[in-house]
Amino acid sequence: MPDNRSFDPFRILKAPISTEKVVRMINEENKLAFFVDRRANKKEIKRAVEEALEVKVEKVWTIITIDGRKKAYVKLSPEFRASDIAAKLGIIG
Repeated sequence: MPDNRSFDPFRILKAPISTEKVVRMINEENKLAFFVDRRANKKEIKRAVEEALEVKVEKVWTIITIDGRKKAYVKLSPEFRASDIAAKLGIIG
């Protein structure tokens, strides 16, 4: 794992996802979704989200889409609201 000086969360986090399904997950399940670097593992994704967004992550799920991109679903700790973070990122209004 790279040391702190070379760790760049934005090399792992490519873009937030804002589909209807994700907006429902934000509001109902306190989860966010991102397209991420295909080589990143769950630990690296968790660290990237925590450092980039200054939140605490409970769990990370990943899937590879049919077009070969990697999606990460990230459940935030209860003290952080996904809807607040999503508003900052411009996912929801």
